[in-house]
Formats: sequence, structure tokens, C-alpha cells
Amino acid sequence: MTSTAIKHWAVDDRPREKLLYKGTSHLSNSELIAVLINNGTRQKSAVMLAQELLSALNNDLNKLSRLSVKDILNLNIKGIGPAKAVSISAAIELGLRRDASYSKRKAVSSSRNAADYVRPLLQFKKQEQFAVLFLNQGNRVTHFQIVSEGGITSTVADPRIILKIALAHDAVQMILCHNHPSGCLTPSKADIALTQKIKTAALTLDIQVVDHIIVSEEGYYSFADNDLL
Repeated sequence: MTSTAIKHWAVDDRPREKLLYKGTSHLSNSELIAVLINNGTRQKSAVMLAQELLSALNNDLNKLSRLSVKDILNLNIKGIGPAKAVSISAAIELGLRRDASYSKRKAVSSSRNAADYVRPLLQFKKQEQFAVLFLNQGNRVTHFQIVSEGGITSTVADPRIILKIALAHDAVQMILCHNHPSGCLTPSKADIALTQKIKTAALTLDIQVVDHIIVSEEGYYSFADNDLL
């Protein structure tokens, strides 16, 4: 397509033109979302719809990361229907998985490494989820699994299920993980008791619980770093 023809592109196509010739870093957040939703309505361009979406979230991309397709639709933005909401949700999930995939390639040698792995997967969840990183002798993740999902405030995890998974993946170490949707990173008494219960059970199979990581949008908390193991 010639540069002359590009001048006549529709308004909805112009963020794509900018991305094509300048790259993603030159687009604003609303322009990137406009590319995802592809087109607008008779009254509003795709960029205007994207701006309306961001405005509804106080321009907070972290809030956008927490939204499901249903949540996006519940914002009742005229012009953003199921197809556009699905595109936005899929792009967000790909970004989160990319972050987790990058961390997976590295050996887990610190609480920071563990937090970098699990935060993209858990920090935006609305319900508390309990997961485990299973490690081999070289401290590399051989498996990650969410073993329990609870309500808004709590979740439980069965040590027997966790150890069964550990044996299936030849794990020699485990890092327990869960999120706090409230944002508070302080472990509860129940968190501490459950950690000790799983640690004691794991030792009977010569598997070590080397840390328990709590994550939220505020950051992370390490039981090991705070002498709770």
C-alpha cells in the first residue's frame, strides 16, 4: 500500500498505521487498545472507545489486568461487545503468560525469582488461590499448579494432594504460593499453620518446602526471608 493510500485510511486504522511504521512503543495505551478492538462505531472511533474504557478504570492498567470478559462487558461501554472484550482479555492473558514464561527459564535461586514467576499468574486474581512451584535438584521449575481456589478471603490446600503432585513430577523442593486479593501481604495465622503442616508432611518424603510466597499488586512476601520456615 502506498503512503498516499494510507492517508485515506479510516480513523480506526490510524493506530495500526502508527504501529506499522513506528513500532508499539510510539502508541499510547488507548491506541494499543484501539488496535485490539479493531474498529469503532458510527459515533465513536476505536481510539475513543479505548479512551472511554480506560477512563472507566481511572487509566489504571492494573485494573484492566484484573477484568474478565464479563467484567469488561459490565462496564457497559456502547461499542465494546463480546468480540472486542474477548480480544482485550486474550491480549492481557498473553502478556501475563509471557512474563511467567520468561521467569520459568531461570533457576529459582531467591524469593525474588519465585515472586517473579508467580506474580503474573496470581496477583490479579479476585479470589485467593493456592499454588505450588515444584523444583528439581537444579532449582528449576518442573511444574506449577494451582491446587486450591477459595473465596474472597481464604483458601485451603490439602498436603496429600500437593505431595502426590510432587512425586509425579520428581520434585525435591517446593515453593508454596498464594495471593491476597486484599493487597495486604502480611501472612495470617492460618497461612503460617498451613505452611508448617505441609512442610512437616513433605519432610517424610525427603521433599523440602523452601519458601512460601504471598503475592498481591503491592508486591510479595517471603516466609523464608522473614524466618517463618
